[in-house]
Amino acid sequence: MRLALALFVMLPLAAREPLAQRIAHTDPSKYQEVKHVHDGAGSLLIQELFSRDTLNTNLIFLHRGVLPPKGGIGHHYHNHMEEMFVIFDNEAEFTIDGRTSRLAGPAAAPCRMGRSHAIYNPTDRPTEWMNIAVGSIKGKYDNFDLGDDRVGAPLEPRPPFITMRLDKSLLQPLDGSYGGHGTVRYRRVLPPEVFFTNWSYVDHLVLPEGTSVGRHRHEGVEEFYYVVSGEGTARIDGESAPIRKGDAVPILFSEVHSFENTGRGDLEFMIVGIARVKWALDTEQVK
Repeated sequence: MRLALALFVMLPLAAREPLAQRIAHTDPSKYQEVKHVHDGAGSLLIQELFSRDTLNTNLIFLHRGVLPPKGGIGHHYHNHMEEMFVIFDNEAEFTIDGRTSRLAGPAAAPCRMGRSHAIYNPTDRPTEWMNIAVGSIKGKYDNFDLGDDRVGAPLEPRPPFITMRLDKSLLQPLDGSYGGHGTVRYRRVLPPEVFFTNWSYVDHLVLPEGTSVGRHRHEGVEEFYYVVSGEGTARIDGESAPIRKGDAVPILFSEVHSFENTGRGDLEFMIVGIARVKWALDTEQVK
């Protein structure tokens, strides 16, 4: 009995809830204003979608929010974790290891373990923003602030660091994905080689109207699907739930999952994969 209870307690909360409750919803009414994050300029509006307890792997958090005009996150280090700032629109100035470039959304820059980073919105418009953190140690967050808001930092016209863009023109057609209907479009934007932790990939996936990705599972990888745009249906282990722009769907080890576009226009995802063991990636179609 004690062993059974202990195993139950160790399971992520997400595994004990119905699918509809597991899905996190971006809700601007729940944003909290935080000022001078890591000694940054202005303020930040933020909501936690996932915590360190959402997955079994080393996801520390998934944050969604807004960088207000002249707001940002100051220059700081992480020595036991990796983060990636994502912007979905407008522009922002990204700093990695003290070098700064301006990126136009939708774009992102991963900050690998042992490196420093910052972000600043120099424009007069708000920027839709996301932050993803994955640790080398389960639940371990660390930071060292450098007291630098990066306001007025010299800009380099070409980013001297790793970046990514969610660019639909770069997607490749994929017919009958895992036994699904129609032709979807897909690209692995960031592969395992980019990351030092067990953070394994970032994928970009678009399901046109009426298409789907069929049933499949991963024994050694957990994922979350973030809905960048559109509407559809998520199905996990026999449950189904509607999803829409701003939703984040957690996928645990061995969970059979599929997605269908049931709305108008494209259903667009950003997918993050985190492995149980570095480099050990797997996918199995389930009929």
